[in-house]
Amino acid sequence: MSGFRRHWASWLVLGFGFAFLYVPILILMVYSFNESKLATVWSGFSFKWYGELFENEQMLRAAWLSLKVAFWTSTGAVALGTMAALVMTRMHRFPTKTMFGALITAPLVMPEVILGLSMLLLFVSVGDLVGMEPKGVLSIWIAHVTFTLAFVTVVISSRMAELDKSLEEAAMDLGANRLKVFFLITLPIISPALVSGWLLAFTLSLDDVVIASFVSGPGSTTLPIMVFSSVRRGLNPEINALATIMVVVVSLVAVTGWWWMQREDKKRQRDMQLALQQG
Repeated sequence: MSGFRRHWASWLVLGFGFAFLYVPILILMVYSFNESKLATVWSGFSFKWYGELFENEQMLRAAWLSLKVAFWTSTGAVALGTMAALVMTRMHRFPTKTMFGALITAPLVMPEVILGLSMLLLFVSVGDLVGMEPKGVLSIWIAHVTFTLAFVTVVISSRMAELDKSLEEAAMDLGANRLKVFFLITLPIISPALVSGWLLAFTLSLDDVVIASFVSGPGSTTLPIMVFSSVRRGLNPEINALATIMVVVVSLVAVTGWWWMQREDKKRQRDMQLALQQG
């Protein structure tokens, strides 16, 4: 009886936790179909605000800009994070290795206000030397890569630390060089971590307001900044419609990524079992 009670208590706590996280999002999605302009008054089901959203060119441009910045941010962060993870997990200890790891992971604990201000001062200082505008799309991309690189490096380095080095050593004993070993052995095994890091960096970049507010210019307003500015003037039902679309799209991407990682993990386990049986 006590075990039964503990079982239901665990499910109850879990249910309250998920409700606390997702009920507000569900309420927002429901009110995106509200005909009334008042966010707290239900006056009937309607797709009115979705039509208004797709006619709002300014918001659509901001959404497209945010998606492009997030895509290239996550791609750049994964490329640099993979190299940083290789240095931290595969290279022999060198005098500044500890400092290198600390500098890579510093943005994890650094306030975004400090990071955004420091990036702005950097762009202002070196902008004239390299011919770059201190505020613009390029500045946002560099700042976001700097911010998300720490998260991606932690994810990838954790996976590489668990990787059995004997697989790489066996491939090199058979004549493969380090570059071939990385692309044929290491990269396929850590691919789920790469996907996880990419999705995490994409989400962080798409969600950022603080850092982007420091380095964005008049023609490079991202969607989070526009939404934040719009909410300060009052609740706009178009934002509910936009948020609903983003929740659906991000959920589909997350589910697809999770399914792909599960499939690759099962495939890798089958290959390992087959290799053990043949051995």
